[in-house]
Amino acid sequence: MTHDDAEHRGTIQTVFADPNQDAAALHEAMQGKGCKEDEVIDVLCARSNAQRQHIAQTYESMYGTVLRKELKDELKGDFEDLMLALMETPARYDAQQLHDAMKGLGTKESVLIEIICSRSSEELHAIQQEYHMLFEKSLVHELEKELSGDLKRLLVLLCTNVRHESNRIKIRKGNEDAEELYKTTLHKEESRFAEMLATQSFAQLRVVFCAYGKFVSHDIQEDVEEQFSGDAKTAYLAIVRCVKNRPAYFAERLHHSMKGFGTKDADLIRVVVSRSEIDMVAIKREYRRMFEKTLESAIETECSGNYKKALIALVIGNEQF
Repeated sequence: MTHDDAEHRGTIQTVFADPNQDAAALHEAMQGKGCKEDEVIDVLCARSNAQRQHIAQTYESMYGTVLRKELKDELKGDFEDLMLALMETPARYDAQQLHDAMKGLGTKESVLIEIICSRSSEELHAIQQEYHMLFEKSLVHELEKELSGDLKRLLVLLCTNVRHESNRIKIRKGNEDAEELYKTTLHKEESRFAEMLATQSFAQLRVVFCAYGKFVSHDIQEDVEEQFSGDAKTAYLAIVRCVKNRPAYFAERLHHSMKGFGTKDADLIRVVVSRSEIDMVAIKREYRRMFEKTLESAIETECSGNYKKALIALVIGNEQF
């Protein structure tokens, strides 16, 4: 395993487990008065998403009831939200989160930005398919209806354009693009700026950003902060940060969910669940570097009960089980 492979991996891995035994353990935990929540955590927080889907199928086959419905009936509060999130496939969960961010009065632009700006083209394609299946609406159409201006342009572009995902890099083109990117930033040509961020691979954008720093003697992030504004700026910065260090971007999102008065539990749950099998190892490392404390200790301080225990189980990982 390379250093990069070791650092950019999830804390939750597929481990050997019998889905029949897991289904039986969950069924037993939900029998009688009250739910044995510790046993639910021991199963669901120690299995990969693919294994949870298998457990759900096995559960329905064995007991004739839907596991998700049983969990919903037995659990409550943030703990219920976390367990139900674990039972969704990644694309379906993202689609639901995007829908929730746009329903009702007001739009949660920060959620739209986090998901759409951090996912690959392949992931965005799967999300759009799930969105249409769940809500019989086009995600792009909903974005166009709910948003406006430069943010709408960027997010729609990310959803409709196929980003070049190749890891092959072109140094000369990177130098040329860095100069063009500087001009678009200087003149606030947001349509071209958005196009460049949305169409090139992250690997190529790293080359462009490196060349940009040498060309103007400072980081592109400084110019984005200075030249742009509003939600569009937040989205541009999300892409820039993900290109430079995606785990650090999510570490910052986790920190933001827990700072100030009250915990933004929906944001905390979404990031922990969606990154637990992808790059949580690196996110934990970046969190400690950036905020001088462990992610586990932050959750310990901000959360309580079995909700806290389940979050920490996902952050620590299933090697303990």
